[in-house]
Amino acid sequence: MKIVLLNGSPKYKNSSSELLLADLKRCLPESAEAAETVGRKPEILETALHHETVPAEIMDKLLSADAWVISCPLYVDGLPGHLLSCLLQLEDALRKKEHPEARRIFIYGIVNCGFYEGIQAETALEILENFCEKTGLIWGGGLGVGGGGGLAMMNSPKPEKGPKAPIERELRAIAERILHQQTLENRYVSVAFPRFLYKMAAQMGWRQLIRANGKRARDL
Repeated sequence: MKIVLLNGSPKYKNSSSELLLADLKRCLPESAEAAETVGRKPEILETALHHETVPAEIMDKLLSADAWVISCPLYVDGLPGHLLSCLLQLEDALRKKEHPEARRIFIYGIVNCGFYEGIQAETALEILENFCEKTGLIWGGGLGVGGGGGLAMMNSPKPEKGPKAPIERELRAIAERILHQQTLENRYVSVAFPRFLYKMAAQMGWRQLIRANGKRARDL
């Protein structure tokens, strides 16, 4: 079984999309014992789309896979523009060429947002679902993650502990569905962190950034 973890963030490194895929990867069984549970050991491929075109080598990986997990940030209630361009290119490739095996690919989505509420990612997940409807791929379901702006600072040494615990539980549920090629309803989750404290931290963060760039808060 071949699973492609696809980072759809425009950021080259240290993005919340990348962190969520790393957490998901830890949930996917890689040991022989875990592989026996699902009957086959998954082959996990990691790649990224940071620009508006899909390189040929990535296209081949995607079209020969059993499942894709697309992780990206929320951009104006939708997907990043470069990722939309890539999806259009993939749609065109599926339409022009005969890829009967691609029709059985399961697509899962993880959309994170700076908003506290994960439900803000609802429309973005529906865009991915519509992409599957148009191309004939199988929509496996998605996860909207709120509080994405603080994920890099919320790592916990123990699974199921700390502010990211609710997100990790949802990622484990998705991992199980991926391994068994099953679907799930779109789900929404946020960090286990008080909303007012999250908002305060965000306000402090952008003020620090503006000062670091030689300006003042009033300049915004």
